[in-house]
Amino acid sequence: MNWDLPYPSRRQPVLARNVVATSQPLAVQAGIAALERGGNAVDAALAAAITLVVVEPTNNGLGSDAFAIISTPGPSPRLHGINASGRSPAKLDADRLASADKMPLLGWDAVTVPGAVACWVDLSRRFGRLPFADLFERAIRYARDGFAVSPVTAQLWATVAPLYASMPSFAAAFLPGGRSPQAGETFRLPELATSLERIAQSEGEDFYRGDLAASIAKHATSEGAALVMSDLESHALEEVDTISTPFRDHTLHELPPNGQGLAALIALGVLDHASDGALDPDSAEGIHLQIEAMKIGFAEVHAHLGDPENMRVTCAELLADDYLRRQASGIDRDRASNHSSAIAPRGGDTVYLTAADADGMMVSFIQSNYFSFGSGIVVPGTGISLQNRGAGFTTGADHPNRVAAGKRPFHTIIPAFVTTGSEPLMSFGVMGGAMQPQGHLQVMVRMAAGSGPQAALDAPRWQVSEDDPLGVAVEAAVPDAVVAGLERRGHRMRRLGPEWFGGGQAALRHGDGYVAASDPRKDGHAAGF
Repeated sequence: MNWDLPYPSRRQPVLARNVVATSQPLAVQAGIAALERGGNAVDAALAAAITLVVVEPTNNGLGSDAFAIISTPGPSPRLHGINASGRSPAKLDADRLASADKMPLLGWDAVTVPGAVACWVDLSRRFGRLPFADLFERAIRYARDGFAVSPVTAQLWATVAPLYASMPSFAAAFLPGGRSPQAGETFRLPELATSLERIAQSEGEDFYRGDLAASIAKHATSEGAALVMSDLESHALEEVDTISTPFRDHTLHELPPNGQGLAALIALGVLDHASDGALDPDSAEGIHLQIEAMKIGFAEVHAHLGDPENMRVTCAELLADDYLRRQASGIDRDRASNHSSAIAPRGGDTVYLTAADADGMMVSFIQSNYFSFGSGIVVPGTGISLQNRGAGFTTGADHPNRVAAGKRPFHTIIPAFVTTGSEPLMSFGVMGGAMQPQGHLQVMVRMAAGSGPQAALDAPRWQVSEDDPLGVAVEAAVPDAVVAGLERRGHRMRRLGPEWFGGGQAALRHGDGYVAASDPRKDGHAAGF
């Protein structure tokens, strides 16, 4: 591993036996505090995740979904995959929605059953050491007494506020005085503190079967929505095996559908065949090959991915080596392809975190509302903002992701894990809608080229356009000569600000500890001891 930091950054890697990295400093501290009280990496991850619901509400909340990959230590380390995503209501009028051109982004039709709370409960019971209620202490305090809003969060809050301002329950909770809070301004939401206390004391039961569940269902009924109490009561998460593909000396692991991790694996496998060995991740040729491989990954995923119960093509078929080799053979090293079916889904807002402890447990964890504050539905008196994951369905006929009642939609959020041989090496993720599989690909390419995790996160990124099959966005730090080289190959290039390129965290095993890294595009940092 190269310890150089060749790209402009506001971060340094953190080397320690116990580490936490996420996108908001107060959440990092909550995770570290859990470790210092004798908790393990799962306790730290959950304490951070629960705190993020309060201190980064622009990206996640009690109404979010969650996914995780946990590496448990021992003579035979094992990866546990957790899919806690929720389903659409059992009484959803799917025919009405399918008759539209696309799914709504806001309102009750975009709401699916939230799975994050169930994920917290399951991970704590199976893997944690600390009492479940102890994990909520920081989050409850910040919700009740207030916290200073961090700069990146404040910027996003102000950006999306006009979209939600006309929704009364949202404005009452998240636009105090009729506006979004500014950076450094104290924000508090006592109703959310009370909801967190109920969840902590009941080990999640209140959220799915108690008073909080009744409040959610009652509000849905009052506004003519399909969601009812039985939808919440019947929510169940699933433990799944990871899917994977090798790349150089490493293997990238993702969760299987309904998440889009498959796109990263297809792209990485295609790239492995197309690049013929060494690949300069900063060159025009290297970026061109990555882009073309990513287009193939997106094209396949958007054609075939949905709730696995409805998919007609298996992950194994799409990751077969002969298939990946054939896809790679179609890449023109000198010309951009016009993959009109490879357009990436719209961006989302997400929190990703990782934690690792001195015993060897590592956690890759992600939770999200999807688009910023989600559906805009806030249950009165609770501070619960409900996700809009239903917007991930398609209305296209005969598609595995076609909107239907009681079905899990296409999900953008994907935790990742890297192994070398059979040994766990790195837990990582790059948040941000369609940027996520593209970010995973770019981190893996840089790690294979010898970069450390901080440099891999610092490096300037590219992103396939969501509205132009030849369009590619890059960050300001990509050299003009590289942009010109991509333009000569037929890519339509534009530069965008850092907010368009996600934000990642990573924890890499090194010696008897870890190297933890945090993305400079976000408010957070890595910490350890």
